Amino acid sequence: MAIIGIDLGTTNSLVSYWTEDGAVIIPNSLGQNLTPSVISIDNNGDVLVGQIAKERQIAHPELSASVFKRNMGTKKKYVLGTKEFIPEELSAILLKALKEDAEHFLGTKVTEAVISVPAYFSDAQRKATKRAGELAGLRVDRLITEPTAAAIAYGLHLRDTENKFLVFDLGGGTFDVSILELFDNIMEVRAVAGDNFLGGEDFTEILVNMFLKHHSLTTSQLGEKDHAMLKKQAEVAKRDFSEKKVATVACLINEEELKLEITLDEYEAATKHLFQRLREPVERALSDASLKISDIDSILLVGGATKLPLIRSFVSRLFGKLAYANINPDEVVALGAGVQAALKGKDASIKEVILTDVCPYTLGTSVTVRKSQGFHEPGHFLPIIERNTTIPVSKVERLYTIYDNQKIINVDILQGESRLSKDNIFLGELNVPVPPKTAGEEAIDVRFTYDINGILEVEVTVVSTGLKKNMIIEKEPGHMTSEEIVESIKSISHLKIHPRENHENKLVVARGERLYEEKIGRERQEIAQLLMEFEEILDKQDLKKVEECRKKLTDIFDSIDTKGGF
Repeated sequence: MAIIGIDLGTTNSLVSYWTEDGAVIIPNSLGQNLTPSVISIDNNGDVLVGQIAKERQIAHPELSASVFKRNMGTKKKYVLGTKEFIPEELSAILLKALKEDAEHFLGTKVTEAVISVPAYFSDAQRKATKRAGELAGLRVDRLITEPTAAAIAYGLHLRDTENKFLVFDLGGGTFDVSILELFDNIMEVRAVAGDNFLGGEDFTEILVNMFLKHHSLTTSQLGEKDHAMLKKQAEVAKRDFSEKKVATVACLINEEELKLEITLDEYEAATKHLFQRLREPVERALSDASLKISDIDSILLVGGATKLPLIRSFVSRLFGKLAYANINPDEVVALGAGVQAALKGKDASIKEVILTDVCPYTLGTSVTVRKSQGFHEPGHFLPIIERNTTIPVSKVERLYTIYDNQKIINVDILQGESRLSKDNIFLGELNVPVPPKTAGEEAIDVRFTYDINGILEVEVTVVSTGLKKNMIIEKEPGHMTSEEIVESIKSISHLKIHPRENHENKLVVARGERLYEEKIGRERQEIAQLLMEFEEILDKQDLKKVEECRKKLTDIFDSIDTKGGF
């Protein structure tokens, strides 16, 4: 039985598998690598998938559906004739067709798949993708983010030197930016950002709108068939800009042939706002990773829309360098998913690589803050695990009572980026009893631990009594057994040790304090400053920064011990 890799795309989908020569794309029943992500119902009520459905969509748009990936995780209804579907059901039909293509090509049963998802997909969207796989008869133990799959396809995990990469993934309906760093055979996702409602389809829609405006038409004036035909012609014109300075959109509307010639300059001006939307996630990802554009060693282009010269030119201008595009952008994610499928199958042909990921959303709790006038204002969000923190991770915050004789502290668990708690997503809550004392005398340690399986453990400890209360929140309830959850939490229990209590960190602090006592004057002041900086980093609990600072201090203290000074 084979494990396959699947790129479940907005516009097109692909399937791949691993061979001795590497990952390869499996062609569909028509011999094509790309299967359009389109579903249609024929006159007999039978379901059609792929290119046939795409062709039929033009003549029968009311019986067809496409771009449904954009609504994964929602209950949006797609009515095709007498049948009704939600996005994950349409995706399941598509996945089943890909599964059957793979079985026919490989000559063996396929029961398991690694499926790619945009890095910025929410938990609900990821769950829906897994459910779609299960409906299609596939076991889907783990998803792979599209940028990580692309990086693997380019073989970045095989490089020996440390590098930072930015994956610019513009597909048909989604845009994702991911920053990855390779070091010590570990591929770490440093930051992700994106726009779930921006893709190549939007650049096509600009041409449709330009055509309609030129001919004083509105979408409501077109029948579904005419609109589908116009969209197809706009797609052709968009591709023409790859080789021409002028493209023509020509379409038969209400039995009359209408045309519009559009220059490349006009098209650039009309898409200016879309390029601004592309720029914003890039800047956000760089900011979250604490990097500048100049820190990025390589840029990878992924997604069919990056074939457009306008897009490639924009990326080159933005980063001041050419991007990697030597693998077909339409196929690169599927190839990477195929490599990951082989990794999962423990195929000995592949060098092992550790793929770390990040928490895409901030997790925290609600606190009460003291205002300048002296009164308390509840409902403020306190981030504990910030978005784009590498997982697995464990962080703790100490919180205090705010009222005299307070007996209960309510700890709610929230996900989101908003300043006010009410604007974030509520995940659960714990009510923790504390001894009634003067305000501020009692405290609790609130620890959030999040692992790669999507399990969030919230543990609250009353400092004075040692009482502990905890809660487990699964990203996908029911996906793991209670034994598996216990084992998963146990495997990262070492992360619950605060960096201040780590033996190596305590040793560095002890050395610094000894040197402070031995030295006088300027050297003593500099040692004190170094220790203060290190203690601040310890309190932030960023293990990578702690390690970097510890190494720096160790080198400095070694120099002082051997040379007698800085």
